[in-house]
Amino acid sequence: MKPSHFIGSRVVKTGVAVFLTAWICELFDAPAVFAVITAIVTIEPTVSDSIRKGFVRFPASAIGAAYSVFFIYLFGNSPITYALAATLTIVTCFRLKLHAGLLVATLTAVAMVEVIHSNYFISFLIRLGTTTIGLVVSTAVNMFVLPPDYTSHITENMMAIRKRLAAKIEKVFYTVTAEQPTAATNALKSTDVVYKKIRQTETLIQFQKEEAKYHPLTNSEKRFFKQVEKQLTCLKLIHYHIDNVVTTRLRDDLWHDHEKKIIRQAADELVDTFNRKTALNQTHIRELRELYWRENGVASRKPDASVANFPPELIITYELLTICQLTERFLEYGKDIKKQTKIIEQSR
Repeated sequence: MKPSHFIGSRVVKTGVAVFLTAWICELFDAPAVFAVITAIVTIEPTVSDSIRKGFVRFPASAIGAAYSVFFIYLFGNSPITYALAATLTIVTCFRLKLHAGLLVATLTAVAMVEVIHSNYFISFLIRLGTTTIGLVVSTAVNMFVLPPDYTSHITENMMAIRKRLAAKIEKVFYTVTAEQPTAATNALKSTDVVYKKIRQTETLIQFQKEEAKYHPLTNSEKRFFKQVEKQLTCLKLIHYHIDNVVTTRLRDDLWHDHEKKIIRQAADELVDTFNRKTALNQTHIRELRELYWRENGVASRKPDASVANFPPELIITYELLTICQLTERFLEYGKDIKKQTKIIEQSR
């Protein structure tokens, strides 16, 4: 993802929302500060979030304003007013599960202390009105100005995940076939970076689904995102199976030279596939499958053979074979994605 693009659109929308909110408040001769505060925090990644959280922020702001007016009436403009208004606003919003409105409600409660000196009820109503202006304007801006489109970010993330997994596959399977794999595997790093990237992409896909409620997708776009989601599931499972290999207990006498060659050839094939999106060489996959069945046959004849005592050779060949199968599925989804992308580009 390119942060400058992602953050930039929200910054632009925030600026537009603040300007329009302040301008409308000026037309009605109403104080703009509370409306502007609301407008700033209401710009969300999706229109759906802006609307949903707006219904939370309005009552939360009302609670903050009410506490502020009440304590100003009792104690005037004093430190105890600030403390009680802020504290009770937070507690009440938390108890009522208005978590999305905590920030704007607390800011409203504290900011009102300085500007209210009389006509408490009228001031309370004005604050609710300006808060409503901020919510409505900000939501409208989010919907119509630079509508969120996460397609490019999702595509970039998918490419980054592919490349990271390719590098991890090469490193892991060359390590477990090293001369002394027990010592070598201790140096393998966790794949948490890949996992975070996968989670981030899942979030972006969810954002795009929510956005589709207000900016409907064409059939080709729906098909595109459905297939991308399936691809991401494949990558997530591949990541899981790589981690299984990393956590497998090894011995230093695991492999014969020809077995190492088969495993490394399969790993190289996967790396090439992820980097270039080329089809897997079925000769290498067939050799790996034969190795797996040989290891399976040997394991079943061992006296300690049980579900709890699978030998590491069997586990590693199984995981690698599973990764190959998931990769083939990933490529199948990719063909449909390519087709839908062409249709989308032609329709624009």
